[in-house]
Amino acid sequence: MTTPVSTPGARSYSFPKEEHLCRKKLIEALFGQGSSFGLYPLRLTWRATEAPTTEPPQVLVSVSKRNFKRAVDRNYLKRLLREAYRLNKYRLLEAPGGHRVAQLAIIYTGKEKKPLTLIEKKLTSGLERLLTEASATAEAGAGS
Repeated sequence: MTTPVSTPGARSYSFPKEEHLCRKKLIEALFGQGSSFGLYPLRLTWRATEAPTTEPPQVLVSVSKRNFKRAVDRNYLKRLLREAYRLNKYRLLEAPGGHRVAQLAIIYTGKEKKPLTLIEKKLTSGLERLLTEASATAEAGAGS
């Protein structure tokens, strides 16, 4: 059995445990000091780094128990969110000059289940907006 050889420049579509945001202190800092914007049915909350990086940010995925009482529905939506992020995180990693996102929370705020295509479309536009906002706040912070 041969192992696949990774070629330089090939995209990695994995979402390993190291990229999951689990530490309570980091989560509190993210929601306490982070910036956010809504893009229905998603809300993206993020916290910037000091310098641009090409490392993937730590990501938290959440679906409200208030809107989806059944755990099956919450888990299904979280699975869709993780899949959409996994397939599109290269937009952050391959940004020219790097990105400034240290932690990212993707929160599903909709009241009904949406298909993967819509979630993926909203997430990609959210990641593009995130790149512009993160660089803008970094420039504003450096200017003052």
